[in-house]
Amino acid sequence: MPAVTRWFIKSALAYLAVALLLALILALPNSVQLPDFIRFMNPAYFHLFLVGWVTQMIFGVIYWMFPIITRARPRGSETLAWVCYGLLNAGLLLRVIGEPLTSVRPEPGFGWLLALSAVLQWLAALLFVTLAWPRVKDRYRGE
Repeated sequence: MPAVTRWFIKSALAYLAVALLLALILALPNSVQLPDFIRFMNPAYFHLFLVGWVTQMIFGVIYWMFPIITRARPRGSETLAWVCYGLLNAGLLLRVIGEPLTSVRPEPGFGWLLALSAVLQWLAALLFVTLAWPRVKDRYRGE
Protein backbone atom coordinates (compact mmCIF):
# COMPACT_ATOMS: atom_id res chain seq x y z
CA MET A 1 0.00 0.00 0.00
CA PRO A 2 1.51 3.36 -0.99
CA ALA A 3 2.41 5.78 1.81
CA VAL A 4 0.05 8.46 0.50
CA THR A 5 -2.80 5.93 0.62
CA ARG A 6 -2.00 5.17 4.25
CA TRP A 7 -2.08 8.90 5.02
CA PHE A 8 -5.40 9.38 3.21
CA ILE A 9 -6.97 6.44 5.07
CA LYS A 10 -5.53 7.25 8.50
CA SER A 11 -6.59 10.87 8.10
CA ALA A 12 -10.06 9.71 7.06
CA LEU A 13 -10.34 7.60 10.22
CA ALA A 14 -9.17 10.50 12.39
CA TYR A 15 -11.68 12.86 10.75
CA LEU A 16 -14.44 10.30 11.29
CA ALA A 17 -13.67 10.22 15.01
CA VAL A 18 -13.56 14.04 15.20
CA ALA A 19 -16.76 14.42 13.16
CA LEU A 20 -18.65 11.97 15.38
CA LEU A 21 -17.38 13.66 18.54
CA LEU A 22 -18.46 17.03 17.17
CA ALA A 23 -21.87 15.57 16.25
CA LEU A 24 -22.23 14.34 19.82
CA ILE A 25 -21.33 17.77 21.21
CA LEU A 26 -23.70 19.55 18.82
CA ALA A 27 -26.52 17.19 19.83
CA LEU A 28 -26.29 18.21 23.49
CA PRO A 29 -29.45 19.85 24.84
CA ASN A 30 -29.74 23.63 24.64
CA SER A 31 -29.44 23.79 28.42
CA VAL A 32 -25.74 22.95 28.00
CA GLN A 33 -23.90 26.20 27.38
CA LEU A 34 -21.54 25.82 24.44
CA PRO A 35 -19.14 28.50 23.26
CA ASP A 36 -20.43 30.35 20.20
CA PHE A 37 -17.53 29.02 18.14
CA ILE A 38 -18.69 25.43 18.81
CA ARG A 39 -22.37 26.22 18.37
CA PHE A 40 -21.73 27.42 14.79
CA MET A 41 -19.76 24.32 13.75
CA ASN A 42 -22.67 22.44 12.16
CA PRO A 43 -21.51 23.16 8.57
CA ALA A 44 -17.95 22.29 9.63
CA TYR A 45 -19.23 18.96 10.97
CA PHE A 46 -20.63 18.09 7.53
CA HIS A 47 -17.31 18.98 5.90
CA LEU A 48 -15.38 16.92 8.44
CA PHE A 49 -17.63 13.98 7.68
CA LEU A 50 -17.97 14.28 3.89
CA VAL A 51 -14.58 15.67 2.90
CA GLY A 52 -12.54 14.43 5.85
CA TRP A 53 -13.96 10.93 6.17
CA VAL A 54 -15.76 9.95 2.96
CA THR A 55 -13.74 11.80 0.32
CA GLN A 56 -10.34 10.97 1.80
CA MET A 57 -11.27 7.31 2.19
CA ILE A 58 -12.40 7.21 -1.44
CA PHE A 59 -9.27 9.03 -2.67
CA GLY A 60 -6.98 6.72 -0.70
CA VAL A 61 -8.62 3.51 -1.86
CA ILE A 62 -8.88 4.62 -5.49
CA TYR A 63 -5.23 5.69 -5.58
CA TRP A 64 -4.25 2.29 -4.22
CA MET A 65 -6.67 -0.08 -5.98
CA PHE A 66 -7.47 1.28 -9.45
CA PRO A 67 -5.73 -0.48 -12.37
CA ILE A 68 -2.11 0.47 -12.92
CA ILE A 69 -1.03 2.78 -15.73
CA THR A 70 2.41 1.29 -16.41
CA ARG A 71 4.77 -0.94 -14.46
CA ALA A 72 7.27 1.91 -14.16
CA ARG A 73 4.71 4.36 -12.71
CA PRO A 74 1.74 2.23 -11.69
CA ARG A 75 -0.26 5.01 -10.04
CA GLY A 76 1.03 8.07 -11.85
CA SER A 77 2.80 10.89 -10.05
CA GLU A 78 3.20 10.26 -6.33
CA THR A 79 4.19 13.91 -5.91
CA LEU A 80 0.86 14.93 -7.42
CA ALA A 81 -0.92 12.60 -4.98
CA TRP A 82 0.88 14.23 -2.03
CA VAL A 83 0.00 17.71 -3.30
CA CYS A 84 -3.63 16.57 -3.61
CA TYR A 85 -3.53 15.28 -0.02
CA GLY A 86 -2.03 18.53 1.25
CA LEU A 87 -4.48 20.76 -0.60
CA LEU A 88 -7.50 18.73 0.47
CA ASN A 89 -6.51 18.78 4.13
CA ALA A 90 -5.44 22.43 4.14
CA GLY A 91 -8.77 23.37 2.58
CA LEU A 92 -10.70 21.25 5.05
CA LEU A 93 -8.91 22.68 8.09
CA LEU A 94 -9.43 26.23 6.82
CA ARG A 95 -13.12 25.41 6.44
CA VAL A 96 -13.36 24.02 9.98
CA ILE A 97 -11.80 27.21 11.35
CA GLY A 98 -13.38 29.67 8.92
CA GLU A 99 -16.99 28.49 9.03
CA PRO A 100 -17.66 29.16 12.72
CA LEU A 101 -15.34 32.19 12.73
CA THR A 102 -17.35 33.94 10.01
CA SER A 103 -20.54 33.20 11.96
CA VAL A 104 -19.23 34.41 15.32
CA ARG A 105 -17.38 37.42 13.88
CA PRO A 106 -19.06 38.37 10.58
CA GLU A 107 -16.51 41.08 9.86
CA PRO A 108 -15.29 41.81 6.36
CA GLY A 109 -12.13 39.89 5.70
CA PHE A 110 -12.97 36.54 7.30
CA GLY A 111 -14.96 35.44 4.26
CA TRP A 112 -11.69 34.92 2.38
CA LEU A 113 -11.04 31.87 4.60
CA LEU A 114 -14.06 30.10 3.16
CA ALA A 115 -13.21 31.16 -0.39
CA LEU A 116 -9.61 29.98 -0.02
CA SER A 117 -10.85 26.74 1.54
CA ALA A 118 -13.12 26.09 -1.42
CA VAL A 119 -10.36 26.85 -3.93
CA LEU A 120 -7.91 24.50 -2.18
CA GLN A 121 -10.44 21.66 -2.07
CA TRP A 122 -11.41 22.26 -5.71
CA LEU A 123 -7.75 22.13 -6.76
CA ALA A 124 -7.30 18.90 -4.80
CA ALA A 125 -10.27 17.40 -6.62
CA LEU A 126 -8.88 18.46 -10.00
CA LEU A 127 -5.51 16.90 -9.16
CA PHE A 128 -7.21 13.71 -8.08
CA VAL A 129 -9.17 13.52 -11.32
CA THR A 130 -5.87 14.03 -13.17
CA LEU A 131 -4.40 11.10 -11.22
CA ALA A 132 -7.37 8.75 -11.56
CA TRP A 133 -8.51 9.49 -15.12
CA PRO A 134 -5.77 7.56 -16.95
CA ARG A 135 -6.42 4.54 -14.73
CA VAL A 136 -10.02 4.17 -15.91
CA LYS A 137 -9.45 2.21 -19.09
CA ASP A 138 -11.82 0.70 -21.61
CA ARG A 139 -11.92 -3.05 -21.28
CA TYR A 140 -11.82 -3.53 -25.04
CA ARG A 141 -10.24 -1.15 -27.47
CA GLY A 142 -12.57 -0.15 -30.26
CA GLU A 143 -15.78 -0.05 -28.19
